[in-house]
Amino acid sequence: MNTLALLGSSLRQSLRIMTRNKVGFAGLCLTLFIILGAYVAPSFVPADLEAHVEEIYEGPSAKHLLGTDYQGRDTFTQIVHGGRDVIYVAALAALLTLAIAVTLGSLAAVLGGWADNLINAAGELVLTIPHFPLLLVLAGFIRLTSPSALALIIASIGWGSLMRTIRAQVLSLKERDYVQAARALGLPTSHLLFREIMPNMMSFILVQFVMSMTGAIYNQTGLIFLGIIPMVTNNWGVMINLAWGQGAIFSKTSTWYLMSPIAIIVLLQFSLISMTRSLDELFNPRLRVGE
Repeated sequence: MNTLALLGSSLRQSLRIMTRNKVGFAGLCLTLFIILGAYVAPSFVPADLEAHVEEIYEGPSAKHLLGTDYQGRDTFTQIVHGGRDVIYVAALAALLTLAIAVTLGSLAAVLGGWADNLINAAGELVLTIPHFPLLLVLAGFIRLTSPSALALIIASIGWGSLMRTIRAQVLSLKERDYVQAARALGLPTSHLLFREIMPNMMSFILVQFVMSMTGAIYNQTGLIFLGIIPMVTNNWGVMINLAWGQGAIFSKTSTWYLMSPIAIIVLLQFSLISMTRSLDELFNPRLRVGE
């Protein structure tokens, strides 16, 4: 019972801290709403797969909240069913990017010497090559038949800049008095990294995770729009690709079909970036000095 009470108290305190920044808390709520909508709403909103030629490119109405597409299918239904893969790829790519960057950056800072030089050289090589053109080349040679494969490709070329930043952070933190004291006690490197250094980087790591998600959303949407990777039926990027390919940009009545996936992607990006303000408040004690 005491454990539950302590957990409840911790959650209430965390919520109170996150609500201090109104913009950040609004971004958090909007992000959760979009994610829950992408994963829960499809269970209650059936997919509209049949063509209705008599309703092609209709505007918003009580029957079709966001109008219809080039086959007369409901745009709102496609928005509801089109976010799952986009969010999954973005989250997995960000997680993999962060894992690679944190691992290599930490090792480079702690080990130093030839290991530091080798990891830095690999990071500089990744940074030298333009990311999106490289994605186009890799997508042309590798058949991306699953969202996980796409996330892995995005992560494999996106860790260079973040690795250098993580390395710089660890180099700074490992000179702090509490880390030096732990080193003097003969504690292992794993303890220094995971018990002394990483907890003090949690705010930075979470913010970078969110920023990596936004980059992954742009990359995958761009690849799908260009038709480089196989397209699935329900995906916001596919909607943009089909809207462009079917000439929606040239028709006034098709504006809602073209702009709906763009708007939801922008809204998700905005909510993610806004959410980082509340995350920073929660995990950065220096921002709560006057509390």
